[in-house]
Amino acid sequence: MTMLPPPSAKKLGLVIDLDTCVGCHACAVACKEWNAGGFSAPLPDEKPYGKHPTGVWFNRVHSYELAAVLVDDSSPPPPNESDTTMADAGHLGDFDRSAGMDAARSDAGARLAIRGATEARGSARPVTGAATAAPVDATAASAASPAPRGCSSMNLAEAAAQPAMTLHFPRSCLHCEEPACVTVCPTGASYKRAEDGIVLVDESKCIGCKLCSWACPYGAREYSSVEGVMKKCTLCIDRIYNENLAEAERQPACVQACPTRARHFGDLGDPESAVSKLVAARGGVDLMPELGYKPVNKYLPPRPRRTTATEPVAEALDTATLPPVLRWLDRILSR
Repeated sequence: MTMLPPPSAKKLGLVIDLDTCVGCHACAVACKEWNAGGFSAPLPDEKPYGKHPTGVWFNRVHSYELAAVLVDDSSPPPPNESDTTMADAGHLGDFDRSAGMDAARSDAGARLAIRGATEARGSARPVTGAATAAPVDATAASAASPAPRGCSSMNLAEAAAQPAMTLHFPRSCLHCEEPACVTVCPTGASYKRAEDGIVLVDESKCIGCKLCSWACPYGAREYSSVEGVMKKCTLCIDRIYNENLAEAERQPACVQACPTRARHFGDLGDPESAVSKLVAARGGVDLMPELGYKPVNKYLPPRPRRTTATEPVAEALDTATLPPVLRWLDRILSR
């Protein structure tokens, strides 16, 4: 068993905005480029990942489509039930997982979508969700089977009328304050830095037993079949402390590559830092806090989506006033 260092005041980590993430995988590709290509060198065209067909990815992006969020405003939550109850979510786009990763681990991202969508509608306790974009017949559904516990036929119908939403959930190491992956390591290869809280792997000590991957509930660790050791996100420690780089470039590759600025890097142990203020302003949350590992990385839940009921109705267009080309195009498209 590996012992943890005393808690540090400095806690470097990421804040990921699920509202602006578009699932482009730029973060995953940039991470792969930096860690596998070496110092931003391009990956080779022939067998870029070596013997392994997909290679090891420190950062992965999962996509979900969520609909029919059912809530109950009347009954109190039962004991031991979290405000972020797991929802049934389907994967639209997903990478293969390495050995030792349970498929349910990445479903934690659905909790944040359910929470964000539910709180936007005035309730804080989601009950269940359905991962489908197909229209739902609420009357037929309620007649065929009773509503889930705590749900009435009325809010079942209301949920069926709600539009589906797509969530892109980037997943990497959360650099927990009390990481289970460190305490189960039999050789001390997995350790947490006392000076900044970053969790790393000493590959010279790693024996590839995969105990850390089983202990991590977030699926953040992957086994390299080529090198025979465990791999994980390092927060690009070779970049953030590299004095040869410009100050603006001393951040993880995934943060620099994000085109929508959905990823933010900084000291979450400092309440006056930009990332801490962002978490406070947007209500950032931990991933599965009930487990007690205290993730340093935070997620910002998605904002409510606009619906047709809230959008202004456009005035009917008078085609007679359009130029001839547009009138012709309107006739073609109206067929």
